[in-house]
This record gives sequence, structure tokens and C-alpha cells, in this order.
Amino acid sequence: MSTTDADLDSTDDPQFARARARHEDLAAEITEHRRRYYVHDAPTISDSQFDELMHELIDIETQFPELKNEDSPTQQVGTFSEAFTPVTHLEKLLSLQDVFSLEEVQTWADRITAEVPDEPYLCEVKIDGLAVDLVYENGRLARAATRGDGTTGEDVTANVATIAAVPQRLTAADGFDVPELLEVRGEVYFPTADFKRLNEAQVEAGKAPFANPRNAAAGSLRQKDAAKTAERPLSFIAHGLGAMRGFEPDSQSHSYAALEAWGLPTSPYWRVVATIKEAFAYIAEFGEQRHELVHEIDGVVIKIDRLDVQRRLGATSRTPRWAVAYKFPPEEVNTKLLDIKVSIGRTGRATPYAVLQPVRVAGSEVEFATLHNADQVKAKGVKIGDTVVVRKAGDVIPEVVAPVDAARDGSEIDFVMPERCPECGSVLAPAAEGDVDLRCPNARSCPGQLRERLAYLSGRSCFDVDRMGYIACAALVQPLDAEPALVDEGGVFDLQMADLLPIRVVVRDPDSGLPKPDPKTGEDKVVAYFANKDGEPKKTAVQMLENLDAAKRQPLWRVVNALSIRHVGPVAAQALAEHFRDLDLIASADEAEMAAVDGVGPTIAAAIKDWFAVDWHRAIIERWREAGVRMQDDAPDPSEALPQTLEGLTVVITGGIPDYTREGAAAAVKARGGKTTSSVSKKTGAVVAGDKPGSKYDKAVSLGVPIVRGEDFAAFLEGGLSVPETSDAENEPE
Repeated sequence: MSTTDADLDSTDDPQFARARARHEDLAAEITEHRRRYYVHDAPTISDSQFDELMHELIDIETQFPELKNEDSPTQQVGTFSEAFTPVTHLEKLLSLQDVFSLEEVQTWADRITAEVPDEPYLCEVKIDGLAVDLVYENGRLARAATRGDGTTGEDVTANVATIAAVPQRLTAADGFDVPELLEVRGEVYFPTADFKRLNEAQVEAGKAPFANPRNAAAGSLRQKDAAKTAERPLSFIAHGLGAMRGFEPDSQSHSYAALEAWGLPTSPYWRVVATIKEAFAYIAEFGEQRHELVHEIDGVVIKIDRLDVQRRLGATSRTPRWAVAYKFPPEEVNTKLLDIKVSIGRTGRATPYAVLQPVRVAGSEVEFATLHNADQVKAKGVKIGDTVVVRKAGDVIPEVVAPVDAARDGSEIDFVMPERCPECGSVLAPAAEGDVDLRCPNARSCPGQLRERLAYLSGRSCFDVDRMGYIACAALVQPLDAEPALVDEGGVFDLQMADLLPIRVVVRDPDSGLPKPDPKTGEDKVVAYFANKDGEPKKTAVQMLENLDAAKRQPLWRVVNALSIRHVGPVAAQALAEHFRDLDLIASADEAEMAAVDGVGPTIAAAIKDWFAVDWHRAIIERWREAGVRMQDDAPDPSEALPQTLEGLTVVITGGIPDYTREGAAAAVKARGGKTTSSVSKKTGAVVAGDKPGSKYDKAVSLGVPIVRGEDFAAFLEGGLSVPETSDAENEPE
């Protein structure tokens, strides 16, 4: 017995009422986003955000099946524009079921193998382009259409005819006769290199760059004037068949061989695998290479290869049951740009950055994103108040890519780069003629630069001073109602408790960063930072001074890195320390000698000479020396050389390793002849997985990289890969 509208309206279940209201809102919102995406090529949300809305709708309909109806977006594929002539596909063009984890892929595979065990899979990358449907009659291209709603699309034959990769006629070859009728499904896309050149040309012409290759491809293909489409370097890859007459392939891979023989391009990356475990390895492989291919991809498609099995499994009204699309974690999302501010770095660089409405991208929540410099802000055409595309690829710092023009309402405000440093008021200027970046010239006294330098030198890649975090550094440089405890970093090792106790700061909300008002007075709440309410030193203040004293014994490379010399990071600092072993020798070396050191080069060498030419820089070193900071490393004792058990081995360390800091574990690997890197690939020799290892462990498992448990790290150092690997699920680190 079906449920009527009257039954639904009269329900007394408040949970159902809320679900129905949310279902209606979601359906309307998704329909509007589809119209913007398919009809106007001007989406205002990212693909990943659209996916989230769809999955919420699916979840509601799963819990309340009576809400599902033929008008629901879950029962439809897309839509089409009436600006083009509508055409009906010979066979319905379905969408794929999207999943976002390997567990969901496994669930799909388990369901399939329960019906058809031991069937091979065809894996291929999921191109981020525009789906099209081509119809060939007796080998001649008769029609090309967009996906539309899956049943009806838009006639774009004249535009597709301008794409060089799409043959106007099919040619018989290699035993494949040209069929009487062939409906080809595929993707029109922008090659990555061509897209980059297009955006460079857009910027040079004073136009805003395209947000991504998919939007550029869609806008280029759906031009009313085909001559404009011809100006764009679009390409095409076929990935499926619809109706056909005169050709009966037995598998997806068989059909791909035929398409290639007839002159239709297929992906160079497809592969037939025997097991779902091999499919996982394929996902990991192309997740690693996703930015190295000829086109952008947003996931991997896994299909049953045999076509008779595909037909047996069938489809829902919207998706085939014999295929699934694994989507990579989104690297692009849309969010609101609330403000543009300017930060001053430790070398004085003034960098505009975006203050964003918090959004999750590439596995982490993002509130801020770089805008590089004023020229980039202008070139990208972003304004305060815009909806913007934000990208975060892997561990890369988030950046604002472009505005979403379709979301503008006229309230947006142009950004103006300040003429003066927001920290000290000095006039900003390029460091040298031709520099794009503006810098604050007040290097010694600018509180912003000093705060950033202190935070850097206290970090793990320098002196590693626990309890001296960013807020403590800000308190030392910018206290309330008192002179700064430090005028430059030269006095950091001379700090005494008497210097710390008077320091007071404004209490700030940890989420917003705004001052917290005193509940009694309503004014900003001010507290002593290093002292308790009785005026006695806090435990953290005592520990910070103790840790500063211990930091004086850090090796030379950390001292060099802590100087904040422009262009000098941990790699160059280690190379200099290993070569010279004495800070005075580095200071007195000529540029040619420094440039010849592997890992240094002429640019870094020149920056080092410039740094040592400044009086107050040299005074910092002398104060550190007087305070007892280590200025040279002892020559290595050949009798104490460690066995090179890891020689030539690339190691990734993830999670907490017992008795080691992350830097200490990396140093131990290097001392045994190995090298460390931060990402897992097929070339990784071993992954050391400690407590809470995260996604790097999963990637190592999928690629078959040897895994060493954190508790076996010492044995690994002694014996190399002779230590037992861990791979069974029961041995996975928690």
C-alpha cells in the first residue's frame, strides 16, 4: 500500500517532518545548481560541494523511501539548455555512482562478486571534462550532443567537428570493420598545458583567468559560433558505447581496441585487473600521478570488463550497477572571501592573504589562503565579498584560484594594497629593481618580522624550543603597557624570568582570534602571560627558559637555519654545516666556494654574503656565542661511523615513533645512509608507521610498500629491511 500526500502531510513524526522539509530544500537547491552547471556553464559551488548535497539527499531518501519520487534529483541525470537544438540519445546516457573511500569501493565489489564472482575489472582515470555523445552512421559523424539530462542533450555537432581528436569519418583497420551505427560516449577536455597557456593569455589580455579546465572546456564547446570553439585547443577521449549495429564487442577492453583502430582516441591509462586489490593499487598509483597526466582527473572509474556481465547486472534509473567512480578528496571548493589582509613575513615580504568562510578541502579545514602578491590579486580579479574557488593540492598551502563571477551581486569591493607596513608603518617597497614582491625595509625593528623570526627559530627545524610557541613570541615582541622583552633575536638566550613576568597580553578567542571582553567591565580582557594571578612564574615560563638553555647545544645546521637568511632553509643549512662545520668559516667563505656546495648554489650564496654584511646580523651571532650557543660541529670520528644499513633507501616516517621526535627519526635514517621524504610513492623503499599514522599508511598498503612498525624502528636501523614487515589488518597501528 502506497503512502499518499495526505498521509505525509498528516504525519505526527517530527523527525519525518524535518526530513521532508530538508528534502524539499535540497531538491530545489540541487536542481538550481544543475541548471547553472549544465545550461549556463557557470556553477557557483564546486563538484565536491555538489556531491555533498546529493549524498545528503540520498541519505534522507534511504531513511525515508516514501520521499523518493520521479522528480527527485536522485532519479535524474542532469538538464539541458533550450538555447541549442534538443536531440534524443539513442540509448540513455547514465551517470556513475560516486564513492569517496576504499571501503565504499570494497562494498560495491562485494555486492558485485556475490552475483558474478571472479570477473575482471577495467580501471580508467576519470577525466574532469564535459561528457558528450557522438553518433556515427556508416562511419560518418552524423551528430554530437551534450549529456543533458541523460535522455535529451544539446546538438553541438558543428562545435565538436572543430576538435582535431574527433574523426569526421571512421576508418576500418586491424580486423575491425566500420559498423553501420555506433554511438560513442566520451569526454571533451582541455589538456593541462594548453589550459595553462590559455590562462596566461587571459591575464596578459587583462581578462580574468578560467577557474578550472572543466569550466573552460564547457564554455568553449557550447559557443553559438563554432568558429570560437575552433580557437580553443580542446581534445576528446572515448570511454564507452551506447547503441550500435554491425559491431558486437564482448568486453569493454575489446571495444576500446576497436575504437582505437577506427581512429577514436581512448585513454592511454586504462588497465584490466583481476582483483579489487589490484584496482586499489591503480587508484593509489594515479592518485600519486594525478597532476602529471595530460589532463586533469578527479578520480578513477572501475567497471566490470565483460559486456554480457554488465547487461546481466543492469542499472538503476540513474546509474549502472556494474561501474563505480572513486572520487579523490576534493582539491577545489567554493567559499566566501570575507576579507583580504596583508601579513609580513620573517624576511619582510608583504603577502596579501584571503580570510575565508571556513571550508573543508583536501582533508583539512581552511580559513586562510595565500594570494601571493598585489599583482596576482589584480590578475585573478578577486574582490572582497566574492565567492571564490580555493585549491589545496596535497600538502600545498591553500590558494585562491579565481572568483565565481556568476555569484556576484554588486556588493564586492576591490582590494587596495597598503603603501605602508601594517605592523610598523614603514613604506613598503621592492627589495630590488624588478621584484614583484613588496617588502618592509625595517628588518630589525618591525615587530611583525621579529615575531615571525622568533617563531621560526623556536620551531622544530631550528632550536626546537618547547613552550615557546607563536603566542609567546608575540608576547615577547608586542606586550601591553611595557617595553618589548626583545628588540631583535640576539637577546633570546639572555632572557631572564624578570624580563617575562611584567608581560601582559590581550586574551583572544581561540576560534575567531578576536579579543575576549572582560565579563565585568566589557573591555578587552588583559592578563599576565608568563605569571599566574599571584605574580609567580607559570610552569610554562620556567620550562621555556630551561628549554632555551638546552637549545644552545643544538647542532650547527639548526643554528644556521635559525638565522632566517633569505633563501636558506633546512636543506641548504645542513649542506653548509656539513661542508664548513664552523659558522665563522661560513661567514668568511667567498661566494664561489659556497655556491659550489651541493644544495647551495649562487642565489643562496649571494644571500648569505648579503646577510653577513649587515652589522646587527653579526651582532646577533656574537650575543648567541657569548650566551653559549654552539657555533661549530666536531669533525666526524671514522671509528664511530654507523653501519650504512639503509644506504640508498627512501623512507617515509608517519605517526609517533617511540623514543624519537620526527626530526630525530629522520636524522637516524640519514645517519644509516638512507634518505627521508614526506610522500609515499611506488619508489618509496619503506614506510615507518608509528602511532596514528594516517593516510600514508593506507597508501603504502595499497602500493605494496614495505611497512615497519614504530616499535621495530630501532631494529630497522640496525638491520634494514630484514626487520619483519607489517601488512596484516590485525597488526595495523592504532
